[in-house]
Amino acid sequence: MTFTQLRTFALVAELGSLRAAAAELGVSEPAVSAAVAALRADLGDPLFHRAAGGIELTAGGRALAVRARELVRLAERTRREVTQAGTTGRLRALATAACAEHVAGPLVAAFARRSPRTEVHLDVVPAERTAAVLADDEADIVLGARPLPAPGQAVDAVPFLRYQRVVVAAPGHPLATGRGRVPVAELGRHAWLAGPAGLEPGTEERRWAEPAGPVPLRRLAREAEALDAARDGAGVLLALGHAVRDDLRAGRLVRLPVEGTPVTGMWWAGVPGEGRAAAGATALQRFLTTPDATSALLAGPAPRERARPTVRVGLWSQP
Repeated sequence: MTFTQLRTFALVAELGSLRAAAAELGVSEPAVSAAVAALRADLGDPLFHRAAGGIELTAGGRALAVRARELVRLAERTRREVTQAGTTGRLRALATAACAEHVAGPLVAAFARRSPRTEVHLDVVPAERTAAVLADDEADIVLGARPLPAPGQAVDAVPFLRYQRVVVAAPGHPLATGRGRVPVAELGRHAWLAGPAGLEPGTEERRWAEPAGPVPLRRLAREAEALDAARDGAGVLLALGHAVRDDLRAGRLVRLPVEGTPVTGMWWAGVPGEGRAAAGATALQRFLTTPDATSALLAGPAPRERARPTVRVGLWSQP
């Protein structure tokens, strides 16, 4: 049994076709067949049977596919760590949309200033994929909505920031009439504004909104744009309390007395568990829970005269 054979079988199992695996690997289909045949002979299991439209894994094939994927990911991680040894480290950070827009940037930049040899790549991930990207080794750390591990997956997640959201609208909105507490279900009759991720799965915001049922949610590219639309009277917005504080004081927005608000949530930092986390990811996770991280949020952007940390931020578009 060789690594090449295992890597080949992992692709066959994932893509469901010897031909597709050969194309992905850039080799001939007979070469893929030979690798699979060697595994079959070594393990004494057919691994899969031909089926309509592809292949069907045997019980042994399914077990091997899981282990093969793990070994391929481990080999890729080992290769990356060896390559980076003694050079600038590269930390792959992903954040859910709201966390990325409001806090991840300055926090990651503050961490990079403390670790100048670490190059941090920050991008956005849907909340429902936070655990999957760790399992698939697509990220070293995820920030924002708490990862919900798949069965058998170990994730080490720590909370690093508590926040509150309130429902706001323009002063002339029909619900801004002072009639008393507004049921959550009542909001379902009005236009909702949101950032690109909407009400992220697994969050307190999503659980709070469930009584409203399906809502006419209008997603914008950023929560800042949703806030502008709310000021213009385009709908209601479940906004971060600190982001609308000045608007509420100036009367540009009013807070609607909706049941269950303010909605209190938590942002988490998750890394692979069982000692599989990269050293840089563990260091960033620890940093996020320190007073220095809080100070970085309160201080805002770094002064221009400071050396610019190596942080690459990916952009996302409205789905």
